[in-house]
Amino acid sequence: MNVVVGQTASRTLHITAEQVETYATLSGDYNPLHFDADFAAQTPFERLVVQGGLTTGLLHALVAMDMPGPGTVFLSQNWKFTAPVFIGDTIKAEAEVVHVHPTKPVTQLQVRVTRQDGTEVLEGEAWCYTFSPDAE
Repeated sequence: MNVVVGQTASRTLHITAEQVETYATLSGDYNPLHFDADFAAQTPFERLVVQGGLTTGLLHALVAMDMPGPGTVFLSQNWKFTAPVFIGDTIKAEAEVVHVHPTKPVTQLQVRVTRQDGTEVLEGEAWCYTFSPDAE
């Protein structure tokens, strides 16, 4: 683990109806907010909303693949959804290292996700642990 305080990483994802369907198949989340346009139109969202798991999944990919990187898992997550994500949106997950444990492969990240128009849809923090095959 070679991360340092202040280091950043980002990852983007364009959300499609097919991804919403695939996520529902995997998770069982068939909430009418995601699939019933008439239902969604009667809510403050006014249109179909993407499952939160797709939004947070982008953070999982960022942590596992980009920073801290392969072998990394979440120890804890503390985030809140601040705005909806809609089918057709492109979201960007960003993370910044705010603390690196001096003797363990543990990292604290500040995280946020935004839509293509700059609207923040998620903000919070996460603690990560990075496993290494050559660690004793």
